[in-house]
Amino acid sequence: MSPRVALVTGAARGIGAATTRRLADLGWAVLAVDLAADDPALPYGMGTLAELSTVADHPNVVARVLDVRDRAALASAVTEAEDRWGGLDAAIAAAGVIAGGVPLWEVPEAQEDAVLDTDLRGVVNLARAAIPALLRRPAPRSGRFLAVASAAATRGLPMLAAYCAAKAGVAGLVRALGVELGDSGVTANAVSPGSTDTPILAESARLYDLPAAAAFAPQQPMARLLDPTEVAAVLAFLAGPDSSGMTGSVVPVDGGLAL
Repeated sequence: MSPRVALVTGAARGIGAATTRRLADLGWAVLAVDLAADDPALPYGMGTLAELSTVADHPNVVARVLDVRDRAALASAVTEAEDRWGGLDAAIAAAGVIAGGVPLWEVPEAQEDAVLDTDLRGVVNLARAAIPALLRRPAPRSGRFLAVASAAATRGLPMLAAYCAAKAGVAGLVRALGVELGDSGVTANAVSPGSTDTPILAESARLYDLPAAAAFAPQQPMARLLDPTEVAAVLAFLAGPDSSGMTGSVVPVDGGLAL
C-alpha cells in the first residue's frame, strides 16, 4: 500500500520540524521544505540548511530549499511530491516569522512585508499550489489543507500588529476554504498555538525585553510553555482520517491561553 504523502513548509525547526517527524514516524512520505537561510529583512536567525538536513535524516523525508513567498517554487514542490509518490494527501503551512517590538507605524516596511508575505501570503501560496493536487486524488478523497495560525489571531498583542493581522488572516482563510471545498473530500483546518518553545517565541521575548521565552509561561493556565511536539500531534490528527468531520476549524493548542 502506498504511503500517504504530505508537504510541510517551515520544516527546518519548530512546529514544522516536529510535524514532519511526527508524520514520518507514522509512515507518511513527507516533502519537507524550508527557506533554510536568513532573511536580510529580519534581525534574528532563520532555520538553517543543517537543521533541515537533520529533519531529512528520516528515511520517509525528502528535503527541499524554497521560499514560501515564491509561488512557482511551491508549485514545483507539489509537482515533485506527486511525481515521486503518486499524489498529495496533505499540505501543511507551518512556515512563519515574527517582527515588531515597536508600534505598527514604526515597524520598518521590510520587516512588515516579511511578516505579511511569509505568514499570510505564504499560506495562500501553498493553498493555491497544493489544493488542486489534493483534488486530483480520485474520489472518495481525504485530502487535508492545514495551517498554523496563532493565539495572536484573536488577541490584540501590542507591538506585534502585523503578526496578529497575518495570523487572523490565516484563520479566516481556512474558514473560507472549508466552505469552498465543501463536499469534495478535501478539508481545510488550522491549529492556533499558544506560547510554544520555538525560535519565534524566543524572538518575541527579545522584542518585549524579556529575559527568555520562559517568561511567557505564566500567561497560560497550564503555567508552562508548549512543546512543538504537542502542536505537531494535533496537526497529525488533523492530517489523518479521524478528522473527517472537521473543516474550517481553528483548533486551539494553547495551554488554555484563549480561556
